[in-house]
This record gives sequence, structure tokens and C-alpha cells, in this order.
Amino acid sequence: MLISTRKRQYGLSLHRPAESGSSTRPWKTIRALLTFGFLWGSSCVTAAQSDPFAHEDWNSLLKTCVVITPDHHSTAADYDCFAKHRTQLNAYLDTLSDVSEAALTSQAKDVQLAFLINAYNAWTVALILDNWPGLESIRDLGSILRSPWKKSFIPLFGDTLSLDDIEHGMIRQSGRFDDPRIHFAVNCASIGCPALRQEAYRGDIIDLQLEEQTQSFLKDPSRNRLRGDKLEVSSIFKWYRDDFEQGWRGIDSLQGFLSRYGESLNLTAKQTAALEDGGLDLVFLDYDWRLNHKP
Repeated sequence: MLISTRKRQYGLSLHRPAESGSSTRPWKTIRALLTFGFLWGSSCVTAAQSDPFAHEDWNSLLKTCVVITPDHHSTAADYDCFAKHRTQLNAYLDTLSDVSEAALTSQAKDVQLAFLINAYNAWTVALILDNWPGLESIRDLGSILRSPWKKSFIPLFGDTLSLDDIEHGMIRQSGRFDDPRIHFAVNCASIGCPALRQEAYRGDIIDLQLEEQTQSFLKDPSRNRLRGDKLEVSSIFKWYRDDFEQGWRGIDSLQGFLSRYGESLNLTAKQTAALEDGGLDLVFLDYDWRLNHKP
């Protein structure tokens, strides 16, 4: 099945090792090496093709243009860097636009989710660049009547979509993925948002990536912290509380979700138990909507 009109590889290079020593190596040894090489190469090709969509351009941009913040708890986007590589970003967005909805939904759910999160984050960067430099907050791109997330500017699946269409209509669509950890992967270009990851999401490892994102966000004391008998947490947990209480991995309460990550929140076992039992009050912190630009 043809997924994209762009014919790219995943950087896979199967080179024959340089030979050393005598050229009269016994045939059995040579045959064994050739057989091993074939099997090794086959396994590598299988691994590389586990996600059929080409995200390497986006992956390269993230590694180049996203930096760790000084406190090591989050990341910042270097939009000057992204602007310098705008041609590469546009080329990546074109590959996403080439994918039909039928082609996407024919893949495993993890592959679909990785595609949609990458699409959301990449088009968010593109939206910022369309108004760069001089932008202080993504919210400045909206108006009283329409937020920037409702702006239809994304050519995808034969339609022109908004960021809200991707996030709420697809990623958060009831019964499709039902994973609350996506809230720590989609990035709204603001300081209060979870970190923009320094690599693209991939279907074969997305569960690990989402887990790392969740733990990293919860470890950040500027976003989540215990103060006395109150647990102060990001407003993400207020806005999307229902997503954390829908039964993901048997969890049906926000306190239950947070207690699962008690260690990340730097809670003791006693404090974690109190949180799960409702003994700690939850307080939702103000959100920092300033642009997540590298200082």
C-alpha cells in the first residue's frame, strides 16, 4: 500500500563489514556470516518499517531546534532555528498532507496516534512561524470570536482542518485511543504546556514516549508540587479531568491517576496513599500562556 508520494528511507544502511585477514576464509564461515548478515538486515528492515510514515524530517528538526530549559524540566523551541529550516518543515507537512484518512486508519492505533500527535505539533510550529518574529503568545493569534486552535489552515485528509479538529476530533475522540497521557505530548507552544519532545513520536515506541512525557511533566515543580496538605497541579488536569477518569488502565479518578505517579510528584508512600484516598486537596495552578521560545 502506498502511504506517501515521498519515497524516503529511515536512515537504514546495511553495509558489508570491511574484511580483514586472509581472503581464503573457509566457505562455511563465509556462508555463516552471509546468513547472519541477511537475518540481521531483515530484522532491521522490519524494525525500520514498523511505522510506515516518514517522520524523519520532523525528527531532525526537533533534535536541531528544541532545547532543554535551564531547569532541565522542560524544553523551549528555537523558532529562529525553525524559521531557518522552514523549507524542511514545509516538506514534512507536505508528506503528512499526502496521506489519506483511509491509509492512516488502516494502520495500527499506535501508528495512527504517533502520526496525529506529530501532525498537531508540527502544524502548531508552522502557525507560530507564520507570525514570527514578534509573537508573545499563541493566544494573540486569536480573536474574541475565534481562538487560534479553531482556525482552519491545515490541509489534511482532503479537508482544511484546525488544530482543534486534530486534537479533540481525532486524538481525543471517544473510543479511539482513550489515553490521557496524550495531554503531555501535544504541545500548544506555551510555557505552561508539557515539553515539546526532542524527537518525533513513533508507533513502535509511543507507549514508552508517552510514559516519559508524563513522568517528566509531573516532576516539574513549576507545574505540579505539594504544598502542605495541598497538591498544586497544572490546569490541564482541570480542563481535561474527564480524560483522566475514563478508566485508562483501570483508573477512574484524577486522584487515582496522580497517585499512580506519586514518585514523579516527589510524594512519599504515605502522601501517595493520602492522595488516592482523597486526603490531599487538589489546587489548579494558573497557566502560563507565554510563548515557549528559547530565550
